[in-house]
Amino acid sequence: MERTGPTVRFSGLLAAVTAAVLAAGALVATAPAAGAADVDLTRNGGFESGLDGWSCTAASGAVVSTPVHGGTKALKATPAGSDNAKCSQTITVKPNSSYTLSAWVQGSYVYLGASGTGTTDVSTWTQSSGAWKQLTTTFRTGPSTTSVSVYTHGWYGTPAHYVDDLTLVGPGGDPVVIPAVPAGLKTTAITSSSVALSWNAVSGASGYNIYRGGTKVATAAGPSATVTGLTPSTAYSFQVSATNAAGESAKSAAVTATTTEGGGGGDTKLPARALVGYLHSSFANGSGYTRMADVPDSWDVINLAFGEPTSVTSGDIRFSLCPVAECPNVESEAEFKAAIKAKQAAGKKVLISIGGQNGQVQLASTAARDAFVTSVSKIIDTYGLDGLDIDFEGHSLSLNTGDTDFRNPTSPVIVNLISAVKSLKAKYGSDFVLTMAPETFFVQLGYQFYGSGPWGGQDPRAGAYLPVIHALRDDLTLLHVQDYNSGPIMGLDNQYHTMGGADFHIAMTDMLLAGFPVAGDTTKVFPGLRPDQVAIGLPASSQAGNGHTTPAEVNKALNCLIKKTDCGSYQTHGTWSDLRGLMTWSINWDRFNNWEFSKNFDAYFGN
Repeated sequence: MERTGPTVRFSGLLAAVTAAVLAAGALVATAPAAGAADVDLTRNGGFESGLDGWSCTAASGAVVSTPVHGGTKALKATPAGSDNAKCSQTITVKPNSSYTLSAWVQGSYVYLGASGTGTTDVSTWTQSSGAWKQLTTTFRTGPSTTSVSVYTHGWYGTPAHYVDDLTLVGPGGDPVVIPAVPAGLKTTAITSSSVALSWNAVSGASGYNIYRGGTKVATAAGPSATVTGLTPSTAYSFQVSATNAAGESAKSAAVTATTTEGGGGGDTKLPARALVGYLHSSFANGSGYTRMADVPDSWDVINLAFGEPTSVTSGDIRFSLCPVAECPNVESEAEFKAAIKAKQAAGKKVLISIGGQNGQVQLASTAARDAFVTSVSKIIDTYGLDGLDIDFEGHSLSLNTGDTDFRNPTSPVIVNLISAVKSLKAKYGSDFVLTMAPETFFVQLGYQFYGSGPWGGQDPRAGAYLPVIHALRDDLTLLHVQDYNSGPIMGLDNQYHTMGGADFHIAMTDMLLAGFPVAGDTTKVFPGLRPDQVAIGLPASSQAGNGHTTPAEVNKALNCLIKKTDCGSYQTHGTWSDLRGLMTWSINWDRFNNWEFSKNFDAYFGN
């Protein structure tokens, strides 16, 4: 969230992460000699049959007759805008086996890699190649890996590049067989309208189908899912099956669950559809100052922006109203507090949001953790607030080298934040509202990269919110990731999605609800959240942030996620009928834009 005009820092971060990953991959470019039984497993690696066997992003891939390295054809791939011209192929392999991936390339910033290896995904690249140059890297598959994705791509804004004679040499994979029946199906959380399930992962499975009363109701990429749209106080029976390219297993043994009478876990009395907005209370910017009393009734959750630390590492958070010199129309403290009470009497929630673009908070010590709890409690008590919004950005959260499992974090800034929030939750009880507003870099990017990575060269902030979200999921009221100021992000369809249209919000939100393997590791799956815990974060106007989405595109995204219509090319992993709503930066910018965002929300949901 920004105090001033929009900035684009994500693209640089993503470039740094990707370049570091790929540069590190180049360290393993020396390949061992292939064994006697090894074969080239690539289909149409010389592109003599056009793009047969290959999947290329957008319209970036084409086959040309010159230049070529071998044969009569080669791939020409042209990055355009946010498309890096990725072409990929899924290849059947053997578990616990070594493979050598090679390709001849021509051009600048051409990359070659393999993902889904089950061990360490690898990649290598060339900065500049005027003539044909061979790229080579090696990897070993994991104990349950039966397929990998090999790919090439360029870099954003660079000219076309060429690829030819791509090979993957190693033992041929066994024919894919239908996976075993999932075992260990159990419920992990039950609300009035949803049941969360988990089960044991099945070797060789690429996905799972979830059945309710014998009818398929959802799919999942990993061994967990949440079934929504249920009726309170009703018994249901669930089963799951495992799927892959060969087909679907039989259904598992059934598990039964009865939904609760009302509300979800940690019910905070939010409406079924909630509109969340940030109110610039401590500063002014181009949108102007808006008094608390002037916030329309459309807004169900009002986040006061921002509480900020006295120093980055102090943990001592302070909040005060905007100075009169900066905001001539600012209300008095007494008027502000009275307006908060009036909003709460009308059923609205008012929270203190900590952080923002300028408020870097690093709880690197237990002293900072304790200062955070004390100072945030003072703000909540002073203004009679309903809870806390965590809007840590920039360098507030990062993972130490070696901290590789989001389920068991060890980095002090992560561990101390989790502990501090749990202390606040315990102090204020079940009605305490907890929301989070991370950027995509800290959440969905975790599907590809997590922390500093296996070589220690990645940006340690990649995916760094995941352990916080996971540890606090039972206390979390709402997660509204900022689907703006973002670079392209890979979705569960292994395609990059770009902000500004319905597709981005559909793909990013579906990841949160379906869950995903972190950094491609299928043994470390981030479980999906309940739909009632998720809202979509958007800018209220084109002035509020990069990635503004028109009301028509917002409605398409809602239609797809809630009703499974208007989905475009992306297929969701469920029908998320209980999706909570929308968040925007900001109430002030929505007022500046004649309330377009909130009026569209009210019209869509019939408020």
